[in-house]
Amino acid sequence: MARFNRKGTTKIKFLPTIASTTLLPTRAEITAGTDLTENISAIEGWSIANTPIETPDMESTFVKKIDGDDSAEDSSLTLYEDSTLDTIETDLAKGTVGFMCIFSKGDVAANKGLDVFPVKVASNSKAYTTDNEAASITVQFVITDRPALNQTVPAMT
Repeated sequence: MARFNRKGTTKIKFLPTIASTTLLPTRAEITAGTDLTENISAIEGWSIANTPIETPDMESTFVKKIDGDDSAEDSSLTLYEDSTLDTIETDLAKGTVGFMCIFSKGDVAANKGLDVFPVKVASNSKAYTTDNEAASITVQFVITDRPALNQTVPAMT
């Protein structure tokens, strides 16, 4: 098993549209998206959690469980703010809908590990501080439907 570091490998892109109902983007849709990778300083969420259901019965003192509803974890990206461009403020403005694509093993054709989350931007907030740190913006997302996980990255054109 070959281990790797997500930093330097994983790519994260915001796509405004994906035509396929299976959420598998085309190479053209990926190219039309915004590559956020270089500007991300922190990432939270982007996973699915299950709420198990307890199913006790009279036969046992052990409380068994079955899988219940799935839900998305609260998800956000903290990005470095650009002093001249407003790409983050405009492409990820509050209310914007689209698709967050996380290429966990890189944007490499035929690799598995492409996770696609249908999203809506819930907030886009600048951080103000007197601390000695780079200016940043935190973008909070709501995941609006079941994501497509572990897809195959489409071929380069």
